[in-house]
Amino acid sequence: MGCFFSKRRNSEKESQPKGEEEHPKQYSWDQREKVDPKDYMFSGLKNETVGRLPGKVAGQQFLIQDCENCNIYIFDHSATVTIDDCTNCIIFLGPVKSSVFFRNCGDCKCALACQQFRVRDCRKLEVFLCCATQPIIESSTNIKFGCFQWYYPELAFQFKDAGLSIFNNNWSNIHDFTPVSGELNWSLLPENAVIHNHVPLPTTTELKAVRISTEANRSIVPVTQGQRQKSSDESCLVVLFAGDYTIANAMKLIDEMVRSGFFLIQTKEVSMKAEDAQRVFQERAPEFLHLLNKGPVIALEFNGDGVVEECQIVVNKIFGETKTFVSQNKEIASRDIDSFYNFADIQMGI
Repeated sequence: MGCFFSKRRNSEKESQPKGEEEHPKQYSWDQREKVDPKDYMFSGLKNETVGRLPGKVAGQQFLIQDCENCNIYIFDHSATVTIDDCTNCIIFLGPVKSSVFFRNCGDCKCALACQQFRVRDCRKLEVFLCCATQPIIESSTNIKFGCFQWYYPELAFQFKDAGLSIFNNNWSNIHDFTPVSGELNWSLLPENAVIHNHVPLPTTTELKAVRISTEANRSIVPVTQGQRQKSSDESCLVVLFAGDYTIANAMKLIDEMVRSGFFLIQTKEVSMKAEDAQRVFQERAPEFLHLLNKGPVIALEFNGDGVVEECQIVVNKIFGETKTFVSQNKEIASRDIDSFYNFADIQMGI
């Protein structure tokens, strides 16, 4: 006895008009634009200035290899970037969703943002970095780090496309897999280092069309002191809860405090649960529990003599009735900061 479905398929073929060819099925992946790997690679270049404009990489992975005396600018977000065997190059990378990996490179100066950063078998690199996790160096020497400081109009959207927060930056929290006793394979660049003196802006007509600023007060990523020596023994924790203008409010607060002579030490954006709030905010936790389900909180640590009082004044002036956590006095501010950032580092696996 034959199969009903096979008979039906045969009858459908027989009913097809003569002279008409049966077209192959089309699938969604057949409709995708074909990717040419050469569009996402710079290889074997010498003494050139090259780059990619916003929208030209669009989340693809990128490879830079065997380049010498080149200025390379990727003004777009990408999936991963690998940089191999490059010497005496200037490199800018827009937000990278996953990892940036330098291997066997020397005498390079870079500015970049990424989820993970790793250096292996490299020497004499200067890196202005925004990294969501702990940067790692291995079998490398004379690696210097500074805080990422860059602006162009598309950059904020590229951070979102790459899934990176501008407030999660561990640029100075370096882990050396291969330390040498009595030596330090890495260091922090001077606080007064001017980024465009290390990573100059592009000079070609095409790349100059990107409207770049390296001024600290315009940087998409807040410029932090990181693990440098603090100027004062007084710090203050401010925590902003999710809302329509949380990021804008955080940046405004940073501007006001820095303009008043205080220092931004570190920032963090992280989700909190009720038990986290109880542990961090302790007796004040009930004030904030109803705000936690709106989204991640943004925490800012400021430093300087009189910073607690100034934070309270500025927060009241800017935010008014908006619920915000501010350390109440100098004595408990250190506890606030340790409690919050210990929780955040555990939460983020740092």
